[in-house]
Amino acid sequence: MTAPIVTRRQQLGAASAPSLLLTILGEFVLPSGRAVWTAALLDLMGEMEIAEKAIRQAIMRTADSGWIAGARIGRETRWSLTPAGIRLLREGTERIFGFATGTPEWDHRWLLTSVNAPENQRAVRAKLRTQLGWAGLGALNAVTWVTPWADREAEVRQVLDGLDLSRSSWSFVAAAGQIGDERSLTRAAWDLDEIENRYESFLDLVGRRRPRTDRQALLAQIRLVQEWRRFPLLDPGLPRELLPPRWSGHRAAEVFRERHAAWAPRARAAWTALTDRGGL
Repeated sequence: MTAPIVTRRQQLGAASAPSLLLTILGEFVLPSGRAVWTAALLDLMGEMEIAEKAIRQAIMRTADSGWIAGARIGRETRWSLTPAGIRLLREGTERIFGFATGTPEWDHRWLLTSVNAPENQRAVRAKLRTQLGWAGLGALNAVTWVTPWADREAEVRQVLDGLDLSRSSWSFVAAAGQIGDERSLTRAAWDLDEIENRYESFLDLVGRRRPRTDRQALLAQIRLVQEWRRFPLLDPGLPRELLPPRWSGHRAAEVFRERHAAWAPRARAAWTALTDRGGL
């Protein structure tokens, strides 16, 4: 069975209508199992400054992708998650919330993968970058990918099989030798300064939010998850031994967990009220 694929923009959580819709579906529709009216989505996403035309296009594109299915009731439509949509959102939810729980102990082994993707297959190369990045790998050069988590080899194989690149690829599991050091390798594969700047921006944005009503909590919760969901792709989740001192990602994960738990009851109450009346 083919795994659902989302774009890099959607994975990064960019504030587009399709990615915002996926956040709402994953945060509220997936846990409840209840269908949602078009009018409720128009109401909620409209308040988040998304144009009605863009919302309707996002709904139809998500349906065309096979992730939601509509049922007409009179002049209105209710949207339910399909099995493919449930798989997609469960995987995303596990990655997003699992990413906020910290990293396991490192066994000091690295997984190195050499991938020979033809230069003339730009679409394949773009998918390779996105999917290996989602798996937590960084690129040392055009063909060499690394991660300090050697147990991700099966996930990498799945990516390569899906892109028909396994026959021109090789993987190695090894400990670091005496030439060079692991921290410099880490900085060669990932832009840690840029990632830390993103965490600082996240902390600044979240720190200013103080929802007073249930509706405000609903909007704040959606924005919180929307902004956090970019980090599993941006940040490879490196072991503490490879990170700079006072890494902002640790504080950001703590703040995400705290805010999400604090806002969740009021956000769910507002969502229930919205969907019970269809957003009207």
